[in-house]
Amino acid sequence: MEAEDRTPEPTLFPAGGERLEPLEDAPGTARTPLLTASAEVLEFDDDEDDLEVFSKDTSLANSFSPSMPISPSSMINQYKFEDEPELKDLFITVDDPESHITAIETFITYRVVTKTSRGEFDSCEYEVRRRYQDFLWLKSKLEEAHPTLIIPPLPEKFVMKGMVERFSDEFIETRRKALHKFLNRIADHPTLTFNEDFKIFLTAQAWELSSHKKQGPGLLSRMGQTVRAVASSVRGGVKNRPEMFTEMNDYMETFSHKINVLDKIAHRIYKEEREYFNEMKEYGPIHTLWSASEEDIADSLKGVASCIDKCCKATEKRMAGLSENLLPIIHEYVLYSEILMGVLKRRDQIQSELDSKVDALANKKADKDLFSEEIGKLEDKVECANNALKADWDRWKQNMQYDMRSAFTNVADNNLRYYEECLATWESFLASQTVDHHGEEDSEDRP
Repeated sequence: MEAEDRTPEPTLFPAGGERLEPLEDAPGTARTPLLTASAEVLEFDDDEDDLEVFSKDTSLANSFSPSMPISPSSMINQYKFEDEPELKDLFITVDDPESHITAIETFITYRVVTKTSRGEFDSCEYEVRRRYQDFLWLKSKLEEAHPTLIIPPLPEKFVMKGMVERFSDEFIETRRKALHKFLNRIADHPTLTFNEDFKIFLTAQAWELSSHKKQGPGLLSRMGQTVRAVASSVRGGVKNRPEMFTEMNDYMETFSHKINVLDKIAHRIYKEEREYFNEMKEYGPIHTLWSASEEDIADSLKGVASCIDKCCKATEKRMAGLSENLLPIIHEYVLYSEILMGVLKRRDQIQSELDSKVDALANKKADKDLFSEEIGKLEDKVECANNALKADWDRWKQNMQYDMRSAFTNVADNNLRYYEECLATWESFLASQTVDHHGEEDSEDRP
């Protein structure tokens, strides 16, 4: 049977690789959003119930094409490539991690190389070294300057358990990739890319950055902001929250639940795949050793060992695809869900501050002029916050849907290659055994 005639069995993760864009929908057809705000949030008690979340709520599946393609060639017809390169004037690379050991601490620094043609930069190329704490500082400054913009997430400070793994090659490389994506997402953002602290982060030497950090708000100022935020949350819900932001909040609660379950399942699948791979590495050599004591079936045993070895290598490639193309994307959006909930809370805090001033004005007549001026400023602040979040929300959803679609199509494409490669390996083995069997029969029939 030819490989093209086989219909692969469906896998958990649907499929692509290149940067693709879906073609426009046919007239009269409706596109279902990736996650609907009305999607039912289901409770689960153990690991077995995770899969039921997706079987009972099909909002994730409905966002993609209702008829899944059965091969990469048929999938290509649903997409078009972006032939025109995007115009970029800022290129950032994070690489070359170095370990630093002092009497107080051990930490890793990364080289950050920036190339740009922007006029506000004094040079066209910069090279600095930054540690994780510097990235945290940049993120906090961006949140402070743009409280209702969606700041890209940083990897967690501790991803693995224990201090030893923290400095393993795998951990450092995973963090490097995440930091690289963090800076490039900022560079691609229409507003954040022109932030002054971002420019200083990219260009200042270590001592200059350290001096700049000391110019920020003091501890008492930051504590005051925290106290105001807590007081705002204690006062209760926002009275005059626009319906749009209520819908955003509902959407994010559903999205957060789904993406966390998906992250949990994906890591469990990767763990089981690794265990299977380790078993396969021991399984093949046993047949080779056995062939030494079974002369009559030695060739068959060696053939099985060879097939297992080829399938083992194919499994290793599929695991690499999961760890590079799926797990980081899903986990990034787990972090994004937390960031977005924080952004919505900060918008509500600004709204709540305005509401409290309006209530105070209604109850007091003495300071009417002063309150009116403050209310006018807060109204402008709320309007700016709302407009910033609206624009960033649409941009984030487009990026999220593209990233998810690309990750799933990548996995599906890798699965197709994996199963076709393994199937071809075993079919070749069976064909060789059939030829050998017929050859033995012919020799026995000769007088």
